[in-house]
Amino acid sequence: MVAGWSRARRGDRVGGNGAPGHLASGRLATGCVAGGDLAGVSALTVAAAALYALYSCVTLARFRAGAYDLVIFDQAIRSYARFQPPVSMLKGVHNGFGPGFCVLGDHWSPALALLAPLYWIHDGPATLLVAQAVLLALSIPFVWAYAFRASSAVTAGRRVAYPVAVAYALSWPITEAVAFDFHEAAFAPLLTAAMLERHQAGRRRAALLAGLALLLVKEDMGLLLAGFGLVLLTRRRDRRPGALLVVGGVAATLVATRLLIPHFGGRAGYYWAYWRLGPDLRRAAVHAVTRPGDIVALLADPPLKLRTLVLTLAPVLFAAVLSPLGLALLPPLLERMLAGAYPNWWTPRYHYTAFVVAVVFAAGIDGALRAASRFPGRSGGLVRGWALLVLATALALVPFFSFGALFTPSFYAETARTRAAGRAVAAVPDGVLVEAAGSLAPALSPRTRTLLWDRTPRGAPWVAADVGARDFPFDSVRRQIARVETLLRQGYRVVFREAGYVVLTRP
Repeated sequence: MVAGWSRARRGDRVGGNGAPGHLASGRLATGCVAGGDLAGVSALTVAAAALYALYSCVTLARFRAGAYDLVIFDQAIRSYARFQPPVSMLKGVHNGFGPGFCVLGDHWSPALALLAPLYWIHDGPATLLVAQAVLLALSIPFVWAYAFRASSAVTAGRRVAYPVAVAYALSWPITEAVAFDFHEAAFAPLLTAAMLERHQAGRRRAALLAGLALLLVKEDMGLLLAGFGLVLLTRRRDRRPGALLVVGGVAATLVATRLLIPHFGGRAGYYWAYWRLGPDLRRAAVHAVTRPGDIVALLADPPLKLRTLVLTLAPVLFAAVLSPLGLALLPPLLERMLAGAYPNWWTPRYHYTAFVVAVVFAAGIDGALRAASRFPGRSGGLVRGWALLVLATALALVPFFSFGALFTPSFYAETARTRAAGRAVAAVPDGVLVEAAGSLAPALSPRTRTLLWDRTPRGAPWVAADVGARDFPFDSVRRQIARVETLLRQGYRVVFREAGYVVLTRP
């Protein structure tokens, strides 16, 4: 990684298509970043990883992490660590697939197997949270290198690269991915940033390898690869590889969705969210071509979609729209914004925008350079000013997203509820089958066979319930209380009750 970005230096002239810093310039001048930059970028990367891990681990320790999706991944990767298929009993039972459900039938994410050896060191959800923190932080050097190499054509590259890298590290798509426990999205920024930076450096083979690795992160990453192909189609010399990426990326997504996921016990149409266009891909595509107005209407229905689109581009002050690289955003964003189901897909919260954040920043850098090139005598100062405004924007947005909690004492505080949660978890014996409330499940997952306490009675001999606050998947505390009352009528007895937590068992 260091070798990749250490080749960039001030004085590299990387113009392409008439604009400085264009994607895939190639033929870079040979050179080496000063040792101070190596130390500076390394320090920024380590600090970001520590900050992400702090947030995640405090969230876990204070029982604010959830069964969905942290326990799902914890169970699956524990299975990988035991050289077994990645089974999540919690996911399978809750969603009606059965206790032996393999998560590759939910999402095509074999890259998760790379984390299995970490469970030989420490077996538990905290391992995933720290691993995610490191993976997300490791994308920072590639973003720094991209900004440095691109802007060195018009100014001292580090004066752009550092503020952009810090802004990226604090950007809301990254921090929201950290805040929503753990997901396969942890791999996406690193691989995407590596693909873009290696392509910019003229290392096409390394870029291709990073792009192909994305196909192992999630079934729809082929759409991101197809989007990158659209970018290459804008360059005459890259049209053939661009066409191959477009076709190959779409094909990879179809293969993963229609063949691989069903092979592992899932259903090809399980996440189909485009019923307003048609019941399947063929009819939805015909609808889109014959009635394009409906596509436009869907992008603003509900209006929250437009807000998310604005927020996606806001971290780079909308400069991404000035770059051909912005074309890479179209397939993955359309996938989310045309959906009529799964509202989580189009909200700013959660981890979904982390899949494209590296593209947003790379396109923003290139777009800012293209805009500045219209003012040759002032381009360097304009790009530096843009970078500082990007950093200021990132800092200004922090309080409005999850990381704002880092500045409040209540985020770290232990309360009567958290102490009671710890005692409730301790009341459940090792090795038993337990239905656990979402907030308690991550603490129980390493040492019990954990199911989600939901609206369907599972008959487990132990239940760790929460009637003190609404807990997924219930829609009210009243329904949670009713479930506990039902358990009592069925012969369960209470072995622990405090601050809203109730642990029950039956012979």
